[in-house]
Amino acid sequence: MEMPFKRDLRRAADRISEADRVTIISHIDADGISTEAILAQAIAREGIPVSSVFLRQLEPMAMRNVPRDDSLKLFADLGAGQQGLLEEHGLSAEEVLILDHHVSQPCGTAYPQVNCLDWGVTRMSAAGVAYMVAKTIDPDSIDLAKLAVVGNVGDMMARETCGLVGLAREIVQDGVDYGNIIVRERDLFCYGISTRPVHVCLGYNDDPYIDGVSNNPNAALRFLEKLNIELKNRQGGWLVWEELPFDDRRTIISALVQQLIAHGRECDRLLGETYIFPDEQERTPLRNASEYATLLNACGRWANPKVGGRICRGERGVAYREAEYMLANHRSVIRDLLNYILDTGVTELSHLQYIHTGDHFPDTIVGIGAGMALSKLDWRKPIMVLSALVDEPDVTKVSMRTNQWALARGVDLQEALAQASERVGGAGGGHRIAAGAFIPRDREEEFIDSVNRILRRQSATAGKNDR
Repeated sequence: MEMPFKRDLRRAADRISEADRVTIISHIDADGISTEAILAQAIAREGIPVSSVFLRQLEPMAMRNVPRDDSLKLFADLGAGQQGLLEEHGLSAEEVLILDHHVSQPCGTAYPQVNCLDWGVTRMSAAGVAYMVAKTIDPDSIDLAKLAVVGNVGDMMARETCGLVGLAREIVQDGVDYGNIIVRERDLFCYGISTRPVHVCLGYNDDPYIDGVSNNPNAALRFLEKLNIELKNRQGGWLVWEELPFDDRRTIISALVQQLIAHGRECDRLLGETYIFPDEQERTPLRNASEYATLLNACGRWANPKVGGRICRGERGVAYREAEYMLANHRSVIRDLLNYILDTGVTELSHLQYIHTGDHFPDTIVGIGAGMALSKLDWRKPIMVLSALVDEPDVTKVSMRTNQWALARGVDLQEALAQASERVGGAGGGHRIAAGAFIPRDREEEFIDSVNRILRRQSATAGKNDR
């Protein structure tokens, strides 16, 4: 770790430790919820009073939820890109601390912050930053590493590299040393390894796309049956991937590799590193990092991020039952959203495809639907989903998603949405692969055209650099 990054961590830890009380302002997604849980527990262990506020976005209307008191305002997983808003709200540098991993916005007020991007760390989420601050406050806080892994995985930090790397991977090792993380190297890199029957797990996976398996659980079952592997337990229930003997997992992986090669496809994304939590009950969404993150996302997207926070703090009674209900509803509505996008169809421009869902679906989930739909549409073009805000009829929410193929060709959604939204009087940001914005409803067409032109320029610039 670079010394300046350590210095920032130390300053942040000291600032928190010296505070009389702290208010955490965090985001509602899995990264934001796990970040809040890490910080709240670390601060409470120091005997400092702490309270939390969750926001779906840090924008002018949301600032009314930030208390005007003498507490230290700890902005987590948001704030770096909205420093001008903090300044407009009258917050001084003395009462603010930002822990983030998003691109920073220049501002006249020098707000103290720890941002991993400032030190070239691009594959770590806010939960990772929060954990490192917590560990700086108290080196014995490694029990919280598990939550940092959930946040990192939930924010897609393991997606490109099929596993966490760099500082995020060092956090994994802390959890291994503590005993609440088991790492499976070169495991099937597929969602649902702890809860879904093996054929369903494979059938719903399309990264990589496996001919005769992907997007068709019944075909996946026929594929597996040819391998003469026992797919059910003694009671007749379907086995999940985690329960299969090592030799059976190896047989399946070998057959999948052969299937990919036979159809001229790459095998490099079939295997990756998975993170199992041995202290969680088997066959539950809490058993591995990716499914745990989905549970937290369900809580946040359905306006109950504090239930997710209670799960992160170890509650497994009422809070967990509430979370399971939200997860079931979350999956059902996401499925409806995906079908809506595919059935309605998208409008294609030269460098993007888009659809407006109106008020048919909650704005908090359209980004997830966009990511799922992309592989089933023209996956070479980033997808944009626009949605109406019921409580703000003059504002449109925008979510965009792309993939590694496009990133390798110069696409940067964060840059595109930040620039295009600013031109129409809105605000946007995020990451290269996934970004969002809020824009005036009456300037949607202008905004879409602007994003398309920016993406065209990015692709042209990348093409010139490749020559």
